[in-house]
Amino acid sequence: MINRYTRPAMGAIWEDENRYRIWLEIEVLACEAQAQQGVIPAEAVAVIRAKAKFDVQRIEAIEEEVRHDVIAFLTNVGEYVGPEARFIHLGMTSSDVLDTALAVQMKQSGEMLLQSLEKLAGVLARRAKEFKTTITVGRTHGIHAEPTTFGLKLALWYAEAQRNIARMKAAVERIAVGQISGAVGTFEHLSPAVEEYVCARLGLTPAPVSTQVLQRDRHAEFMNALALTGASLEKIATEIRHLQKTEVLEAEEYFSKGQKGSSAMPHKRNPITCERIAGLARVLRGNAQAAMENVALWHERDITHSSVERVVIPDSCILLDYMLALTTDVVDRLLVYPENMLKNLHRTHGLIFSQSVLLALTKKGMKREDAYRIVQTCAMDVWQSGKEFKDLLLAEPAVRDMLGVDGVESLFDLNKSIKNVDVIFARAGLA
Repeated sequence: MINRYTRPAMGAIWEDENRYRIWLEIEVLACEAQAQQGVIPAEAVAVIRAKAKFDVQRIEAIEEEVRHDVIAFLTNVGEYVGPEARFIHLGMTSSDVLDTALAVQMKQSGEMLLQSLEKLAGVLARRAKEFKTTITVGRTHGIHAEPTTFGLKLALWYAEAQRNIARMKAAVERIAVGQISGAVGTFEHLSPAVEEYVCARLGLTPAPVSTQVLQRDRHAEFMNALALTGASLEKIATEIRHLQKTEVLEAEEYFSKGQKGSSAMPHKRNPITCERIAGLARVLRGNAQAAMENVALWHERDITHSSVERVVIPDSCILLDYMLALTTDVVDRLLVYPENMLKNLHRTHGLIFSQSVLLALTKKGMKREDAYRIVQTCAMDVWQSGKEFKDLLLAEPAVRDMLGVDGVESLFDLNKSIKNVDVIFARAGLA
């Protein structure tokens, strides 16, 4: 399953090769900017741009000795560049490189996640229209309430997907900032123009104010956007898990030929993908909480955030991309059983129309308290006896006299329950 749905491109964003490639570009761009100001000889920058390279394994070997990743990286780059390497990293601190590169990686991941969200939204829209008027029972507290349509369930998820898209766009914009501002963010040893030059070419905006690091509320917002999206996927998965229960069976995950449900019970068709989605959403929430803990750092910087981010940010981006692919596939191939929906809807013998009866009686002039008492008495009888709700109502003189037989019959029309579906679909952008 994992090999089928994960995209290598998402994982590649977080590989060392891509990270060091971004680091190198930041360093070279900073050199170019300082050459424009006359701080670095232009001919030195030409050499740096031509010769600057890195080797991941060599960086790792150097880091074993120096215990500092950026120094190890710069040492390795210097081995390729030669004497002109003395101009690399001039006036900069490690976090200028680390945080700006992390912003690029998060932006790359966020844009890829937006593509996945758009794909999910498209599938939700298509299936919502497919089942737009497929009547099913709505449940509140897990108990049958009133009729709705299966299309409206999907339309609800579609609308939520649109909010997640909006949140993700905002989070990507918030994180797409860089800093090349020096040891405590004062630009003491290089010009703010260097930061502007580097950020512009990386597709970032310079942070208005920074210390030695970008402020971690940005990262926390991004991580919470991921966790919220995961919670929405869990919501979809949880609904499908209920609908797949044997005694409900209104919808179920696609069960492929040759698939096995249980090592012990050959008959099983379990909602394993939805259960996986629901479980993994917990990981995203835990990672978002860790990102929240990273917001408060000591003074202008400490590194309590660093070790956390190296785990939770890549993992969450890769994980959410995987979950989006799983959810899209589940919805796309979801097996839907309208006949079971109607069968389940009628299991309560018409109780789902109790509010219609209540309102009809009050509109005819009966006190609400009296109408509620009559309707509830008949409803409780249905729960106990299994009789038809409509028959019990017609046996009540007050109901029969006030509404008439035809009046009661008209209240049990399923179509009136979905008369505004078109309006709701239009509001959701699904017209």
